[in-house]
Amino acid sequence: MMLFFRRDNIFNENLIFKNVEIPRIILGSAPFTGEGYFGHRSRLYQLDLSRNPENIAKIIKKANDFGVTGINLINNSYLIEGLEKAQVEDMKIIATIGKTDIDYVFPDFEKAKKANWREDIRTLANFDVPIMLIDEFITDSYDFELLEEILNEIKKQGAFPGLITSFPFKTTKKLADSPILDLFDFYMVPINKLGYMMDSESFMDDKREELATLLNELDKKIIVNKILACGIQQPEEAFNFLKTLDYVDMVAIGIASEKEAEIDFGLLNSL
Repeated sequence: MMLFFRRDNIFNENLIFKNVEIPRIILGSAPFTGEGYFGHRSRLYQLDLSRNPENIAKIIKKANDFGVTGINLINNSYLIEGLEKAQVEDMKIIATIGKTDIDYVFPDFEKAKKANWREDIRTLANFDVPIMLIDEFITDSYDFELLEEILNEIKKQGAFPGLITSFPFKTTKKLADSPILDLFDFYMVPINKLGYMMDSESFMDDKREELATLLNELDKKIIVNKILACGIQQPEEAFNFLKTLDYVDMVAIGIASEKEAEIDFGLLNSL
């Protein structure tokens, strides 16, 4: 697997998967929806972004100005309106299917499994969607019968199927021995230098090597999220750490303002 983050300009080379070009850098959607794990900033994001398509559109346009041609999209009317207002023609969608309002600290997996994922697939299939990922709270329920049903439905839409997890260690081990191992191509996992929002008490060299081994053995295209540790870590340190991860194919980066887009994507493009 190529260590693409060591290249001179990572925006100039897309991932080619089964003859389909896919952006390696994805604009994350978590700030746009004000996810609770941002702490006190969640309320600010909710006020500034979650019901304000115009502000979302500005950030999407600014990210695109810096070469970003991919966005993680959920079936959210404000986010979809923001994307449409941005009028960015070359933006590919990495869709999340089955997203629900679930507490990250005390997740209700049974509630997550009741998400209207069929409607999500129908709605998001109207865009240029090379990849559809199943939301982490459905994945981490380990209901493999349900996961197989959703993955097969994604394939019927002509998209590459994938999974998202909140538990890179636990879930990866379970997937390696699961009946759905051959049914998905992409796998999104939270990874950052601090080990924040990862299922490990620490994330030093031994745990980093363990996770690298697990992900390499799983043999999927790996998408990293939470590389900035939900805003706790400075971008330069986070991106330099990202460069050391030779199993990573793509990365999703959440941006909460045009200024952040200039700083983060400008820096990432210069490394």
